[in-house]
Amino acid sequence: MRVAFFGSPAFALPVLDALRARFEVVLVVAQPDKPVGRGLKLTPPPVAAHAAELGLPLAQPRRLRGDATFAEALRASGADVAVTCAYGKILPGSLLRVPRHGFLNTHTSLLPKYRGAAPIQWALIRGETVTGTTIMQTDEGMDTGPVLLQREQPIAPDWTSIELSDALSRQAAALIVEALEGLDRLIPQPQDEAQATHAPLLVKEDGFVRWQDTPQEVVNRSRGVAAWPQTTAFLGGGRLKLSGLSVAEGSGAPGEVLRVDEGGLTVACAQGAVRLLSVQPEAKKAQPAAVWARAQGVERGARFDLWEPAPA
Repeated sequence: MRVAFFGSPAFALPVLDALRARFEVVLVVAQPDKPVGRGLKLTPPPVAAHAAELGLPLAQPRRLRGDATFAEALRASGADVAVTCAYGKILPGSLLRVPRHGFLNTHTSLLPKYRGAAPIQWALIRGETVTGTTIMQTDEGMDTGPVLLQREQPIAPDWTSIELSDALSRQAAALIVEALEGLDRLIPQPQDEAQATHAPLLVKEDGFVRWQDTPQEVVNRSRGVAAWPQTTAFLGGGRLKLSGLSVAEGSGAPGEVLRVDEGGLTVACAQGAVRLLSVQPEAKKAQPAAVWARAQGVERGARFDLWEPAPA
């Protein structure tokens, strides 16, 4: 089978490598190079860099809709099927019809739950204990196409978005191979629209601690935003990155510091407390929470600022 692969971030690399091992990858499509770092050096996305290293045919169109040159390149590749994995662009209907078997997408949730750009992160934020991978036939909707295969992935209690992404990347690689090998006998199943939930792209504010939440909700949010935008809190208006959050014993007003000891900082939430191990002030390195607290004179009774969403 001749396969065109659409993907961009490092998450998609195991999927590309699994496809190469079993099929003929005739075209790799990634997002365009982007400026990175303080020097704004033009840098290819990981999938594009990997494809170039392997000598695979590579395309990085700036847009897909209305790009007749790219559509012709896909057609000329002779791909029987296209596979997408975290590509990052909406596919127009005209493109979906080019390969004989259309497009298959590897989506990191058990659809129809968590449709959208950040299913891994929102599954953690919402406290899910099981998620998984779905192989679906791509249509013009947002993750609305019929399902070909699904597999569950238990979520370990201490996993963040980093560990869960790694597990689901490997699962997606195995499942897409299984789907392609059984493509002629798999029966697409429509999704139940009544069960659909959404996982929008994260924004910086999603990382802000809600001290008014329960301890488990605070910890779950921290797990979900571990890769980006990370857990952020404010004290006296100063911005701090927090890590190593866990549920702890204690009670007080939300955001109130209850204890400062060698084990870290214990801060009250609704219906309990959380302990945090590390604090990183702006433009400084991360440090143990107790060391930071002593240096800043943060003692029992200090209050973290409460964050409230802006009015709609």
